Amino acid sequence: MQLSGDYNGGRARTPGTVGELGEFGLIRQLTSRLTTTPAVRIGPGDDAAVVAAPDRRVVATTDILLEGRHFRRDWSTAYDVGRKAAAENLADIAAMGAFPTALLLGLVVPAELPANWPMELMDGIRDEAQVASAAVVGGDVVRGATITVSITALGDMRNREPVTRFGARPGDVVAFTGWLGWSAAGHAVLSRGFRSPRAFVEAHRRPEPPYHAGPAAAGLGATAMTDVSDGLVADLGHIAEASKVRIDLRSADLDVPAQMSDIGQAVGVDPLHWVLTGGEDHALVATFPPDAKLPARWRKIGDVLAPSAQPQVTVDGAAWEKAGGWDHFGSGEES
Repeated sequence: MQLSGDYNGGRARTPGTVGELGEFGLIRQLTSRLTTTPAVRIGPGDDAAVVAAPDRRVVATTDILLEGRHFRRDWSTAYDVGRKAAAENLADIAAMGAFPTALLLGLVVPAELPANWPMELMDGIRDEAQVASAAVVGGDVVRGATITVSITALGDMRNREPVTRFGARPGDVVAFTGWLGWSAAGHAVLSRGFRSPRAFVEAHRRPEPPYHAGPAAAGLGATAMTDVSDGLVADLGHIAEASKVRIDLRSADLDVPAQMSDIGQAVGVDPLHWVLTGGEDHALVATFPPDAKLPARWRKIGDVLAPSAQPQVTVDGAAWEKAGGWDHFGSGEES
């Protein structure tokens, strides 16, 4: 897993607070940090952006990150939060088999927040967008009590049909690419006041979705696909329900790295639980026809079966009874 090093700025720090900058000063500072792509016809600075959509269809998704629930400033830098906020939205575009094109930012910040924090946040969003060949094209900033980061991502199908959750068929194979359980293991490390093993901590702070693999999977005939944001079992459950099938996973085919096993032993958690239920890695998981030729980085981990009593996900033929998976209205927090 390749992870970026610590962000060390690259620009002079912005002095003062957000309140001292004011709304329009903050907007000027934020937009001055942005880059563009050929798809952007009109970027920030007008009433709305204009982004090319050669396919004549636009893929769109949005997510919200709330301080204290989705990130903590004592765990993650503003740059980390920006990378994470962009990544989880861009992964949704890739999971449809589409190519990301643009991001829009909605930002709520307290007036007393140091002005450098939203600048570093924007740098993170911009840099993650560049990884996916997209650009930030606009947004809005509002004063509020709690830092809230809302990202809307747009994408282009390039004359292909979207890969939805509805197409899995009995006989298909289940495969994934990316990393599973790394973010959850990193969360467990941070929760206990540690900062290593670094690779797992960084995986929690800055997920690295395999953006290119989404369109590639569509080209290989993927019948259904999603990114793993809420946990493998939970997200495959969405496919099982939408496609009215049962999905059975083989635990022996799910890789548990040695360091993840060491973390699990140290904190008293079966690391397979992280692999099956840990979210926020944003790996891609898809179903394919049984004769599909999968690239080396895709690993087959299960099969699509006809539903027995109801659509569901099983592990080695049995229901996975241990609780897990992210629920935004549950009790889980970044704490």
